[in-house]
Amino acid sequence: MLFSSTTFLFGFLPLVLITYFALPKLVSFAVPKTLQGSAERVCQNAVLFLFSLVFYAWGEPVYILLMAASIVVAYVTGLLADKKALPEEKKDSKVPLAAMIIAVVWNMGLLLFFKYTDFFINTINGIAGTQIKPTGLALPIGISFYSFQTLSYVIDVYRGNVKSQKNILDLGTYVALFPQLIAGPIVRYVDVAEQLADRQESIEKFSQGVKRFCVGLGKKVIIANAVGELFDTISNAPKGDLSVAASWLGIIAYTFQIYFDFSGYSDMAIGLGKMFGFEFLENFNYPYISDSITEFWRRWHISLSSWFRDYVYIPLGGNRKGMKRQCINIMIVWFLTGFWHGANWNFMMWGVYFGCILLLEKNFLLKVLNKAPKAIRHIYALLLIVIGWGIFAYEDTSALISNLKNMFGFGGLPLWNEQTAFWLSQNRILFLLAIVCSTPLMKTVGGYIEKKHSTLYSSIFVPVGCTALLIVSVAYLAGNSFNPFLYFRF
Repeated sequence: MLFSSTTFLFGFLPLVLITYFALPKLVSFAVPKTLQGSAERVCQNAVLFLFSLVFYAWGEPVYILLMAASIVVAYVTGLLADKKALPEEKKDSKVPLAAMIIAVVWNMGLLLFFKYTDFFINTINGIAGTQIKPTGLALPIGISFYSFQTLSYVIDVYRGNVKSQKNILDLGTYVALFPQLIAGPIVRYVDVAEQLADRQESIEKFSQGVKRFCVGLGKKVIIANAVGELFDTISNAPKGDLSVAASWLGIIAYTFQIYFDFSGYSDMAIGLGKMFGFEFLENFNYPYISDSITEFWRRWHISLSSWFRDYVYIPLGGNRKGMKRQCINIMIVWFLTGFWHGANWNFMMWGVYFGCILLLEKNFLLKVLNKAPKAIRHIYALLLIVIGWGIFAYEDTSALISNLKNMFGFGGLPLWNEQTAFWLSQNRILFLLAIVCSTPLMKTVGGYIEKKHSTLYSSIFVPVGCTALLIVSVAYLAGNSFNPFLYFRF
């Protein structure tokens, strides 16, 4: 992730696990028996918090102070925003609202400053012809994730959905928790508040976590990196090697790369969480089996979609103020969704693109689609999804326009050529694997085997499969220098 994956697997992660489970047992001998349970939990949270800071500082030693400041701001504003904690005579106080506004300004201010300042400067320079010098600031990794998490915490406290956290160590553990710190999912405090104070670790849950982690690692290393390398090859190929079919092949490769990369990291985060006793919500639910774009966004990056729904769309009025206002709200949400992904026009175009399709589906298109055969609906959804990733993939506007022209036959390219046949032939097994793993087929087969042969499945199939997956993944990591980290832009 931030440092080499092999270092993480064989160095950092085992050290965290050993410390997490061993140190609290040693501490328990030094405290009274009545306090042993709470002392162990405090110790475990302290271990997670400390190692999470080490994990982040390994790649971002300076910006660890920024995260610490965000934790302190969230802690103080959370306490002040808790209306339920106010005495009866101060129920009309404006302090909770002011605290919530401060949290919004702080978190949005951080994002705007670090992520978008140079974008605004370059835009102004391009429009007005000015020579304002960009700041050149490095983007703190994961700032979009932990800013959204701390902001949702304070808003939920203000709304009365959750009590404010009195223990800054527990809040810091929530914000800095290394399994999901730099790559999501966006874990809301309300979903893990009770787990921070009282969670149950078990051999069964730990084994489930190991299995999920291995699956996620395999998705990222074996599939995402391989199709990503193909996309990179096609994107940088000379025009003489390209064809219309090759342009589509490249974007289809990127379509698989971004899914297996994002969902792979989410699987690893969920698996690591289980190892430490946490239950994180699912973030992907086989989005490429969708029959519409509406369904796709219920299955893709669920934590982000639900965040914008609950903290932007609904506060704007949602669908409660008529169709015109609902359409405006949808477009605002999708413009912001695109803007969240990166400081570049292509991300905003991507957000507006999906916002427009969702508006069409909501107003009339879904009714038409529902009358069509399932295969037609699925082809419709996949086609629009692939085109959407074609917009998302290219931050350079000229490269984006050129590739879209190539895809639709306006780039002067042949429909097919020998180089396209070579790329497809060399990667046909990879694409078949990606297609199969994008569907619930493997899960269905595994469930069938577990049902029919539960002992064989749990004692042989799963451990052997996970071990093989881990060995192959590490071999790929050791032998392949192509290991992109897509979350740097977030």
